[in-house]
Amino acid sequence: MISVLFVCLGNICRSPLAEAIFDHKIHISGLSAHFKSDSAGTSDYHIGELPDDRTIRCAVKNGLKISHRGRQVNRTDFRDFDYILAMDESNLNSLNQLKKRYNFPDKEIYLMRDFVEGNEGMPVPDPYYGGEKEFEDIFRILDQSIDGFLEKVKETHQLYA
Repeated sequence: MISVLFVCLGNICRSPLAEAIFDHKIHISGLSAHFKSDSAGTSDYHIGELPDDRTIRCAVKNGLKISHRGRQVNRTDFRDFDYILAMDESNLNSLNQLKKRYNFPDKEIYLMRDFVEGNEGMPVPDPYYGGEKEFEDIFRILDQSIDGFLEKVKETHQLYA
């Protein structure tokens, strides 16, 4: 089982949407049995909360099921997840600090957009202070990034549907 964790700041916008997109894609490709996924935040701002209403509307509009409660990244995530994907440089820096504190120095953490040629190092913008358009924009960014990520993972693990 290949485990994937999507991480943003509060775990109510970008990361739960990424998780929902990922789950949908692996389901329709017949790969659900090979993966487990989750999402978390680097902060404790929204622990136990549902995703932002705009995240839920964006997911539903795009035919996705989303059921998640906000949680914060913890020590066991570094042990339990094969892939940890950060939405931006700030999240990446926080995760790198945590992996040192939790003594997982060799754990590789990726930026979400590193799997799209030409977008390496670019952030998935935080839509929290925006409107519906910003949420649709991040949906498109995440959709493309997850396609690239899945291609890389399928190749690395020799998965074929």
